This record gives sequence, C-alpha cells and structure tokens, in this order.
Amino acid sequence: MTEVLRDATAPACGKCCGECVCAEAVAGQLKVASGIFPRLREDVQTVWAKDPAARSVFEILTCYPGLHAIWLHRIAHTLWQWKLRWLPRFISHIARWLTGIEIHPGAQLGRRVFIDHGMGVVIGETAEVGNDVLIYKGVVLGGISLARTKRHPTICNGAILGSNAIVLGPIEVGAGAKIGSGSVVVKSVPACATVVGVPGRVVKLNGVSCPRLPDLHHEQLPDAMAERLEQLAARVAELEVRLGNRE
Repeated sequence: MTEVLRDATAPACGKCCGECVCAEAVAGQLKVASGIFPRLREDVQTVWAKDPAARSVFEILTCYPGLHAIWLHRIAHTLWQWKLRWLPRFISHIARWLTGIEIHPGAQLGRRVFIDHGMGVVIGETAEVGNDVLIYKGVVLGGISLARTKRHPTICNGAILGSNAIVLGPIEVGAGAKIGSGSVVVKSVPACATVVGVPGRVVKLNGVSCPRLPDLHHEQLPDAMAERLEQLAARVAELEVRLGNRE
C-alpha cells in the first residue's frame, strides 16, 4: 500500500481547520516514520487523534487492545514474510486470546490504522488495509472462496468501518468511504461513498471528509429504506388526491 491518503479523483477537504494536516494529506506528502520507536510514537499519536477517551500515554500503552493487536500482528506478519508458518499463526492466536482481535499474519495493514475497542474484529489472510483506516468492534474482513488466492477485501486509505460491519470477498472499499454499522458489503465501494444496509447499498457519493479527523456521526447516516417508504407514501397520497378529484 502506498502512502497517498486519497485517490486522485476523491474530493479534498477544502478548508484548513487548524487541527490536522489536510493540505499534506491531500498531497500525499505526510512524513513517513522509520524505525521502531518513531512507529510506536506514530501509533500512540494516532490513538490521541482518534479517541477522545485517551487520557495519558501510559493508558494508551497499557489499555488499548487494538494497539496491542496491531503490534503483535507486525511481529507475526514479519515472520510470515520470512516464510515461517506455525509461529506467526501461534502469535496471532495469542493476540486473539489477549485482545479479542484476530488478524491473520498474512494480512497487510497500513500506517496509522486504529482499531477502536476491537472485540470480535476478524481480518483475513489476503486482506489489505490502507493508511489511516478506522475500524470499530465486530468488523469482519472475510473471504468467500476456498481457493488459495486473493479472497479478502482491500480497504483503501482513510476508510471508516462501523461497528459489526462485514465486508466479504476480493472487493475494494474506496479511499475515504464510510461503511455504516451492521452493513454487509459484497460489492466494491467508490471513494468517499457512504454504504448502509444488508446487503450494503451506496446512499451517498462524493462525501467530503478529512482522513485525519474522520466523521464519526453514525446517527446521521441516511436510511435508504425509510426514504423509499416515505417516497412511496407520498406517491400513494398524491394518487388518492387525484382519484378523489376525479370522483
């Protein structure tokens, strides 16, 4: 995965709020932390930026299972790249026991990924998660094939996966897209789109969002079914009025 936070076709934030690095994010020129300790510092800063409940660095280091799962995954993934198989799987198993989060050692995770709460999160072997992705509890990145090939989703930079969202198959969730809580996504999602429902439906396109300060107002997600029922009710009322006038 590259360090660019947004697709070239995705809209930019368009304003400077003084609270993030919008200009750099859109340009894809964020400085890349290298080395173990700069990466750890980057991880802690990510938690500070995306969780207002964080109170101290010590609390982040000791009380965030999502962070622990990502750190253990980096060890397991490195061993997996060295063609080892049992040991990284065992590390993944220990991480699941400690955190409630299961990440296959073969999965690829980008930078500044934050798994909030995390209980029940499952990320499959061929899944790819980009930079600045926000994942809530119960999210599943699952496969739909028994073949030893690419069978899990690709989550592009800056996407948000709501609680208990399920994304299945070798599909792509575009940069800056938002998957509503409880949605089941089986088709690719465009960049900066909003998806809700079972199966997931795109209910908003080209939504403007900042990848470093994600929009967390899930209660404002549109209800496609309710909107359609309202349209049908309005149409029925109109037809009744027209029939009444003819009588």
